[in-house]
Amino acid sequence: MKIRIRFSKEGVMKFIGHLDMVRYFQKAFRRSGIDISYSQGFSPHQLISFASPLGVGLTSTGEYMDIFVGSSQPSSVMIEKINREMAEGVKVLSFKRIADETRASNAMALIAAADYEVAFRHMPKDVMFGDAIETFMAKEQIIMTKKTKKSVKETDIRPMIYEMSWTGSTVFMKVACGSSANLKPELVMEAFAKHIGCSFDPLELLICRREMYASDGDGWKSLDDFGEEILTP
Repeated sequence: MKIRIRFSKEGVMKFIGHLDMVRYFQKAFRRSGIDISYSQGFSPHQLISFASPLGVGLTSTGEYMDIFVGSSQPSSVMIEKINREMAEGVKVLSFKRIADETRASNAMALIAAADYEVAFRHMPKDVMFGDAIETFMAKEQIIMTKKTKKSVKETDIRPMIYEMSWTGSTVFMKVACGSSANLKPELVMEAFAKHIGCSFDPLELLICRREMYASDGDGWKSLDDFGEEILTP
C-alpha cells in the first residue's frame, strides 16, 4: 500500500540537512511500530521517497514523502503514532493512501512547482514592494547566474517564476520545483534586489515553503490532493 505523508519542518529543525532528515524518519518509523515495507536484497532499506529536498535554513509546512506499508490503521491513528516519535519542530500533518502505485504517481516525479513565503529579519526601508514586484514580473527576461551540481551558467529565470506578489508583510512566490526545472527562492530574491537597487544578503531572508504541486493541465494540483484518507483498517 502506497502512502503519501505531508509534514512540517520548523524551528531549530530547519538547520537539519536532507540526509539527516531521511535517517531521522527511518528511526521514527521503526520506533512508531508502523508496518513499513523494505526493499529486497542483501541490504534492505525502508521504501521512502521524498518529493524534493528542502534547503538548510528553510522552514516548511508542506513537505511530502511517499512510503510503502504492508498494512495500515486509519489515517488519524497513524498520524498520532508517528507524531509521538517526532522531535519538536517536525510534525506529520496528513497520511493518505495513493491508489495509483505507478511511477507517474511518485511525488518526486510529479512535483513541478512550489509556493514560498519570504519574510525579512529587518524590513528594507523605502521599498514599495507591490509596485516593484509588478514591474519585476513585467520583465520579459531576468538573466541570473544559476548554479547546479554540474555547472554555472547564465539563465533566464523569468519563465520559472509563475507568480509573485506582496502580501503586506511578506513576499509570496510560486516557482518551478522539480527535476525538469528548479528555481530557488533565494535566487529570485537576489534578482529582485538587483531590480530595486538594494544590496542582497540571504541571511536577512526567512523563507518558508508552503506547498508543492503537480502540473494539472492548465493549473496546479497539490501533492496532498492525490491521496485519500484511510477511514478503516
